Amino acid sequence: MHDLGRIHQLIVPLFGHEMTFNIEVIVMTWIVIAGLLVFGFLASRKRRLVPGSLQVIGEFFIRQFYDLAEDALDKEMAKTYAPLICALFLFLVISNWLGIIPHLEEPTKDLNTPLSLGVMGFFIAHYAGIKAKGIKAYAKAYFEPVFFIMPLNVVGEFAKVVSISFRLFGNIMGGSIIILVVSYLVYSMVLPPLLNAFFGLFVGTIQAFVFTMLTLVYISVQVK
Repeated sequence: MHDLGRIHQLIVPLFGHEMTFNIEVIVMTWIVIAGLLVFGFLASRKRRLVPGSLQVIGEFFIRQFYDLAEDALDKEMAKTYAPLICALFLFLVISNWLGIIPHLEEPTKDLNTPLSLGVMGFFIAHYAGIKAKGIKAYAKAYFEPVFFIMPLNVVGEFAKVVSISFRLFGNIMGGSIIILVVSYLVYSMVLPPLLNAFFGLFVGTIQAFVFTMLTLVYISVQVK
């Protein structure tokens, strides 16, 4: 229970200001990245017509997210954005599962991670919209259906970042708090491991998929 709210930080003075880094989040993020790089290397190292188990898993994820991207966008645009969508889901789902392993924490439990991914999706979606429609048609969409509703349209776009980020953060952090409190009450016996599996595997997978699909939908809305 004493770990609740504890954050290990590195504070670096820079030009009269202080830059704060959450050490655990950085380390856990790189563990996820390293795991995905190793998986990608092993899955693609010896590609065969009759694939091995890792190649099957890799091809399954790639095929599924390419199909989803083609449905939301089109075949040509899917080639551009499907790799992003697939990588985003794999990063999020492994990050959410990481808390199942003893002494490891979910990077998504820190608001900086989902918020940064939400901001990234925001800029990618609007870049895609400008590229697909042109700056004039892109700007014109904010003045529809009537010109004075433009401020609400702008606020609505920024609200998407807040919504998608806090949804993921709230679910992962909420699950961690529930597991920690229940573990403290029952002395880490039978129930906490079951809760850990539920929030880590089930809720973690669902939230990763929701975040990824919302990012894809935001891109689709901007380009159409």
